[in-house]
Amino acid sequence: MYIVHSTFHVPVDKVEEVITIYRTRSKLVDQYDGFKYFQLLQNEVKKGELTVQIAWKSKEDYVNWVTSDAYKKVHELEKNYPDQELASIKPIVQRFEVVAE
Repeated sequence: MYIVHSTFHVPVDKVEEVITIYRTRSKLVDQYDGFKYFQLLQNEVKKGELTVQIAWKSKEDYVNWVTSDAYKKVHELEKNYPDQELASIKPIVQRFEVVAE
């Protein structure tokens, strides 16, 4: 299994707005080959730190997703978000290969 984390920081007064965005997300990724699950994680101490966690069957499935037109479409929507403060946030991306369960 292959897991990708995208961690980003948002102003605390906008955390609920961002959580709502993810709760109502397009779910295009969910339909992609190799997709296992999506989770939005909130840091227990630093409430403005959020992490998107997506699990894939394999690294190849993930690479296929990030090179797809659907991926580009999802990320174009983010760039056009009306709140430019949120639209300009750049995540820190980490990729993990599951080596033991």
